[in-house]
Amino acid sequence: MSSSSEPGLYECMSTLRAVRRLRPDPIPAEVLERVLQAACWSPTGGNQQPWRIVVVQDDAGKQGLQDIYLPLWQDYVVGFLDRIKDTPPDEKAQWHKVADSGNYLADNLHQAPAILVFCANPAFMAITDAGLDRPSMVGGGSVYPAVQNAMLACVAEGLGCTLTTLHCRNESAVQELLDIPTEWATVAMVPIGYPVLGGHGPISRKPPADMAFADRFGQEWPG
Repeated sequence: MSSSSEPGLYECMSTLRAVRRLRPDPIPAEVLERVLQAACWSPTGGNQQPWRIVVVQDDAGKQGLQDIYLPLWQDYVVGFLDRIKDTPPDEKAQWHKVADSGNYLADNLHQAPAILVFCANPAFMAITDAGLDRPSMVGGGSVYPAVQNAMLACVAEGLGCTLTTLHCRNESAVQELLDIPTEWATVAMVPIGYPVLGGHGPISRKPPADMAFADRFGQEWPG
């Protein structure tokens, strides 16, 4: 990858979309190493780096992950399609494209050249909200920045990627397949590879005017 062709950080962030159609072509070792290095640069609570990545490239591991993932997706997509059945036709058509790309990934996950399985150990996390009367969220702040860094690096390297957590519904099977100790949770699965179609591109997200408040929750952001 030459520096002249490398997209800038803001371009990477504004074009990072889910790419689920991946070619089986192998990823050069130096490219994969840069993606992993990007993950390692991410911040973590107390700089503990309480996460690890299992880089699954062998056929048995990838097939095993597909065997776990496919029925979970097939169950999930039924509910997904039901939720969008009453949306306007144009919007529904876009969501059906999302479902179709998800079907493609579920049917072809084993052909992705690499699947990154991110694991995290809560014992090494600064989970400051553990005692609150709600589900804990803070612990994820010590692992998901690594996931995001890896995915931004994929954009810079011309690799497609997508983040899924459906495998967590059968986490014990994933742990057994990949020899992951039970104390290490599986928090993200990111298949990566060169895209079949256009890859990353423009994304649709709400702007700061809708997502940010000025000084107090609910107070309009003036930007």
